[in-house]
Amino acid sequence: MGADIDSVLVRGPKLALRHARRDDAAALFELARDPDVTHFFSWGPYEDLSQPLAYIDSLDVQREAGTRLELIIADAADRPIGVTGLSEFSQRDRRAVVGTWLGKSYWGTGANAESKALLLALAFRRLGLQRATAFANPVNRRSLAALERLGFENEGVLRDWHIHNGVAQDCAVLRLTAAEFDRSALAGVPVTFEADPPSQFVLTPVSYSQRK
Repeated sequence: MGADIDSVLVRGPKLALRHARRDDAAALFELARDPDVTHFFSWGPYEDLSQPLAYIDSLDVQREAGTRLELIIADAADRPIGVTGLSEFSQRDRRAVVGTWLGKSYWGTGANAESKALLLALAFRRLGLQRATAFANPVNRRSLAALERLGFENEGVLRDWHIHNGVAQDCAVLRLTAAEFDRSALAGVPVTFEADPPSQFVLTPVSYSQRK
């Protein structure tokens, strides 16, 4: 990773979101080698250090193309505790898909809520997005409940939406709009922007008066 993107983008009370570095690979491997962490994912668990290294190396191309902005969730000591980010961008419609995973020891600690608050502040306040979509397996009640507690609204289930290991899987769709974020507890989390996000993802700002 180049030195120009090694800075923290967003900092909150306990956590920060920053670009991934190759020296994060060992920590990511330890977090995602747990099958409980990746149970509902289309990948994993990690079995070799080459896998998180390949993931980190892939981020440059996706960031440069403006298709995916994934960030390390780092604790106060700058140790990775998970990953969060935005994908499936539609610049015309000002929307993207939110995704987050955390190491199992960080479940139930408040790290999910804070990392979502930081990511959504970046999405709505700096990138100019209007809507964030979240996907979850309908049987993953823990994930669904966590999203709903944060203010996401469940919009229904897409049947046979994903193919995982050759098996069609349903997908619950949840949303949070910019206006809904403004009214949520997430908007009250103190956030400091320490670096500009990659310009590929920044849209013309939308004023609050334009938001429904």
